[in-house]
Amino acid sequence: MLRSLLRRLNLADGRWALPCFLAVWSFLVIAPLVVLIVFSFFQTQFFMTVYKPSFYTWNDLFSSGRFEVTLRALRIALTVTVIDLAIGFPFALWLAKGKASRTVQAMTLALLTIPFFIDLSSRIIVWRPILDEHGLINSFLRATHLASSPQRWMLYTEWPVHFAMVISYFPMMVLPIYLAMNIIDDTLIAACQDLGGSPFRVLRDIILPLSLPGILGGIVFTLGSALGAWVEPTMLGGGFVDVLSNSITSAYSALRVPMVAALSTFVIVLLIALLCLLALAMRRFVRLGEVFRSMKP
Repeated sequence: MLRSLLRRLNLADGRWALPCFLAVWSFLVIAPLVVLIVFSFFQTQFFMTVYKPSFYTWNDLFSSGRFEVTLRALRIALTVTVIDLAIGFPFALWLAKGKASRTVQAMTLALLTIPFFIDLSSRIIVWRPILDEHGLINSFLRATHLASSPQRWMLYTEWPVHFAMVISYFPMMVLPIYLAMNIIDDTLIAACQDLGGSPFRVLRDIILPLSLPGILGGIVFTLGSALGAWVEPTMLGGGFVDVLSNSITSAYSALRVPMVAALSTFVIVLLIALLCLLALAMRRFVRLGEVFRSMKP
């Protein structure tokens, strides 16, 4: 009965799958983004939103110092993304194409996924007694006479914020790259080596182009999450590292919904611009369409 119903609706051949998905996706994701952008052109007066289009909120965004806060958040997010990519790519390469056994791969993947099941605040708060001026590291440095005074830069500065964010978002960078590398046919690598290709040529001509979808995915997941980070700056920055999440929280607490919408819209625009620049830069080395087509079974 179900098969006959699907046949009557022409759903059995999957013709309606993509339109239905696009309709649901547009309703759940695109429509709220459009509403967010529209709200950014309203303003707040006496803790109430005035539904009259204007550029007042955007002018306030660029003149109140929140623009500098957004750029600081972008700088931190880009730094964290670059560090995670520099560490995560060779780690994923070793895990997918190195000498690691199946048991080691399974255990490593399990360890990488464990942080997703633990609250981020619980994972970050443990670093405070370690990095504090009376914490474990400073106590060790003074006990061994490696430092005569507490190293206060270890906490409530940008350094611990970077450190914690690199650790937090490392799995988001590694896992997509590993999945892309894991499906690369080993015979391609063996053929390149048989033709006299050096390890550098194998990496440049085979592994790097075919792992680009995973690299792009890791960059998107890491950069997007780092832009909206609030746990690390709050717990390890101690209010001295003002980032975008702090501005959004303060604007929301003051019931300035248009300002929250403007900040979020500005971040989305920055993220899209960065991804477009990244895609244009990668086009000089490889055509992304051909890479994605090569992943089809």
